[in-house]
Amino acid sequence: MPSELLNRQATPSPLPLARRLRLRVATVAGDAAALASRLLGKGSGASIRGQVLTRLDPAAFRELVQGRRIVAVSGTNGKTTSTHLVAAALREALGRDAHRLVHNADGANLHYGIASALAKARKSDLAVLETDERVVADLVAHGRPEVLVLLNFSRDQLDRNFEIKFLGRDWRTALERAGADGPVVIANANDPLVTWAAEKARRVVWVDTASQWSADAALCPNCGSLLTRTEPHDGVPGAWDCPGCELTQHPADYAVRGTSIQLPDGRLVDPHLNVPGAFNLSNAAMALAAAAEMGVDADTALIGFRTVKAPAGRFSVATFGDVRARLILSKNPAGWAESLPLLTTDPCVLMIDSVAADGKDVSWLWDVDFEQLRGRHVIASGPRAYDLAVRLTYAEVEHEVVVDIFEALARVAGQADPVDVIATYTPFQKLLKKAGLR
Repeated sequence: MPSELLNRQATPSPLPLARRLRLRVATVAGDAAALASRLLGKGSGASIRGQVLTRLDPAAFRELVQGRRIVAVSGTNGKTTSTHLVAAALREALGRDAHRLVHNADGANLHYGIASALAKARKSDLAVLETDERVVADLVAHGRPEVLVLLNFSRDQLDRNFEIKFLGRDWRTALERAGADGPVVIANANDPLVTWAAEKARRVVWVDTASQWSADAALCPNCGSLLTRTEPHDGVPGAWDCPGCELTQHPADYAVRGTSIQLPDGRLVDPHLNVPGAFNLSNAAMALAAAAEMGVDADTALIGFRTVKAPAGRFSVATFGDVRARLILSKNPAGWAESLPLLTTDPCVLMIDSVAADGKDVSWLWDVDFEQLRGRHVIASGPRAYDLAVRLTYAEVEHEVVVDIFEALARVAGQADPVDVIATYTPFQKLLKKAGLR
C-alpha cells in the first residue's frame, strides 16, 4: 500500500474553456506529428510532439506543470538514470496505483519535452521530471515541484551553456524567489556550486555522493577563493571548504560509503543496482533521499531501483549485424572520467561527434585521462574521430580511426562479445535507433 504521504493526491485548478480547447487542439496536432515521426522511422516522436504543442500553445508548459506533485531532477550528469530510479521507487510503492505517475522516460527534458510527456498523461497527479539545467528556474516558478534533486555541475556543451556558474546562479535565484513555497532540495554536498545554489532553498537534504571529479570546482562560487580539500580517511572521502567565506561542505544526511549507502539513521544498505559504475551508486543515493521525501521507505525504494537496467538505452546491449555492443553514453569530461573505468573489452570503441546536441567544442578531450587505456586497442570513430586520435596519440594509446560508426562496429566482429562502446550523444542516439531501442 502507498504511504499516507505518497497517497496524497494533487488537486489541479481547472482551466477556462477557451484555454482547454486551445491546449487540446495543440495536443492533437502534436500527437499527429509524433505519429508521423514514428511512421517515417525518425524516432519516438516525443520531441516533435512537444515542439508542435508548445509552438501552437506557448502557455502549454506553464499550464501542464501546474496542479501536480512533482519530483524534478537536474544536473549535468546522471539526470536520466536518477529519474528512472526515482520513478521506479514510486511505482513500487504505488503498486496498482502506478497509473498516477507520469515520467519523461525518454530523457526529453527541455520545455517542449516535459510538456510532451505531461500532455499524454493529463490525469496523472504525480510526475517525475528529468529537467534540463536551463529549465529548472521556470519549473520552480510555474510547477512548484515538491522535491528538486540537484545532482552536479560540470562543463558541458560549452558553446551553449557557457560558464556553469551562470546556471548555478539561476538555480539559487529561483529557490530564493520561491521562498517558503519552494521545493525540498536533495543536494549533492560534494559539489560546491550545487551547495551554493541549494543554500537558498527552504529545506535541504544533503547527500555525500563520494564524487571524485573536482576539476570543475576549484574556486568558491561565492567569493572566488581557491577551495581547500581534506584528505580521505577511514574510507570517508575528503571534504571541501572555502577559506575566504562561510561556504563549506555540509554534513550529510545520506552518504555513499564504499558500495553501500548510509541512511540518516546510520543504517547501511547495499542497493545491488543493475546499472554499473560508482556514479550510479551516487545517483541511487540521491534518488533514495528523493523517494524518502515522497514517503517511500528505503527497502521499498531499493526494490524499485533493481528494476532499472538500461534507462533510455544507457548500458543496454544491442546487436548490429554480427556484433553485440554494450552502449555507454558520455557527454563531457566528468562523464568520460566515470565511464572509462567501466571498459572491460579489448578492443573497445570510442565515438565522438560535435553537432549541437554534443556540444561543438571538443577541447574537453584534453581533460580526460585516456592514458588509462594504454595497453588496449581502441577504435576511434565518429565525425570527430581524428580529434580523438590526436588525443590518443599523445596518451600513447594504440588506436585506429574508422570514422563511420557502423563500420567501426563491424571491424570488431568476433573480437569481443559484447564489445564496449562509449559514445557522445549523437552517435549514441544513432546506435539506439539502428538497434530499434528508440
